[in-house]
Amino acid sequence: MTKSFKNSESTTLDPEDWDDLRQQGHRMLDDMLDYLQHIRQRPVWQPAPPETRMVFHAGLPQQPSELNAVHQQFMQSILPYAVGNAHPGFMGWVHGGGTAVGMLAEMLSAGLNANLGGRNQIPVEVERQVTRWMRDLFGFPEGASGLFVTGTSMAHLMAVWVARIKFCGLDVRRDGLPQTAHNLIAYASAATHGSFAKALDLAGLGTMCLRSVPMNGFEVIDLNALDAMIQADRQAGLQAFMIVGNAGTVDAGAIDPLEALAHRATQCGAWFHVDGALGALGMFSPEIAPRLKGIELADSIAFDFHKWGQVPYDAGFVLMRDGALHQHTFASPAAYLRREEDGLASDSPWPCDFGPDLSRGFRALKTWFTLQVYGAEKMGQSIAHTCAVARYLGKLVVDAPDLELLVPVSLNIVCFRYVCADADAVNAAIVVAIQNSGVAVPSTTTIGGKLAIRAAIVNHRTENEDVEILVRAVCDWGKKLGEPNSG
Repeated sequence: MTKSFKNSESTTLDPEDWDDLRQQGHRMLDDMLDYLQHIRQRPVWQPAPPETRMVFHAGLPQQPSELNAVHQQFMQSILPYAVGNAHPGFMGWVHGGGTAVGMLAEMLSAGLNANLGGRNQIPVEVERQVTRWMRDLFGFPEGASGLFVTGTSMAHLMAVWVARIKFCGLDVRRDGLPQTAHNLIAYASAATHGSFAKALDLAGLGTMCLRSVPMNGFEVIDLNALDAMIQADRQAGLQAFMIVGNAGTVDAGAIDPLEALAHRATQCGAWFHVDGALGALGMFSPEIAPRLKGIELADSIAFDFHKWGQVPYDAGFVLMRDGALHQHTFASPAAYLRREEDGLASDSPWPCDFGPDLSRGFRALKTWFTLQVYGAEKMGQSIAHTCAVARYLGKLVVDAPDLELLVPVSLNIVCFRYVCADADAVNAAIVVAIQNSGVAVPSTTTIGGKLAIRAAIVNHRTENEDVEILVRAVCDWGKKLGEPNSG
């Protein structure tokens, strides 16, 4: 029994009995290590029963509870009903699987409780070191800057904000968008993640400024269509503002021709932004990095360590070529943020000068631990392995008479479906049935107007046997739910 917090005579939140807390803490840590070690013995996902959901309708607790009792609530009512992305059978969305190393680093970060907004502290130096590592990885110049954020959605928004300053000037921070901002046009393939359109919305530019460029049969941006759009807009008196390249599209993992897009951005004076949420960290792999040629020419790159980097959520990152412009976009002097030459208020510029947040968690630590413990070479091997598993899944699909591969496998996403009458409805039902069974978690998307079963192989734990389980499940449920080879 943990009675550590029962002392009514003290107002501190520290435990009354540290030894008791220590024992309970070790039990909690062991439970999570057991969870990861034996993850294959669990269902990938399972729906929570109504009685479990009702636990979370209880009112605000007014009195203390035993830590052990609250931990047991977690084990019984929370842990079994998470999304399941730590499981090797989770392939539904582009979620990393995390690692025990990252979990332990997150514990250290929580214990330190550092605010990474700024000031003279080594945790800020850790973030700067990771930024330098990423600058070197992507071939960015010495003056480049970077910042940890929640995820690529926020990184997109920050890139748009910085590009907005370049095109509209610093006065936009005080005066708002000028009338000329209505002439700014952004270009991205139809496969670009919806968070980029949201970024244009939140930046005040509006989604109407986004041109959705068609794709070819490989889900890659059509350069001829892009050129025609830019030319038509120029003749209408509009200005190319941003061109977005995908280092792995969200639907199919396709890689846009980044070098060609960079060249076009230079020609028309546009900002070149790369959405690397899915695939930018492929730079760790000698096998994949050549396919990302041109990413080093970007003005900004948005990506997530919590995907292919396997860092626990959340750990997004934005890398900016022009660090000075980046700083000018966000720096906000204030008396309470006065910088000194010495002491705790020295060592500027601070991370808060490069983003909207003053209060920031120590996301860099779990990323730093992950890269230090595993090393770039091992990370690259893990990333390449997920692509190899995806290719194996693609081959299983091609070899199965009742399955159809809807787009060639580019990186680590496989889009396919069961061939039958009323295929869209049947395949949607197959996905739900498999999810509910707990043996695997695929998701759905649309490829070429057809509903696809989508398997994203992101988790470092996923092996060939896991995609074999998925294919068997799709075929088994397909036979139950639809007539094969009739459509």
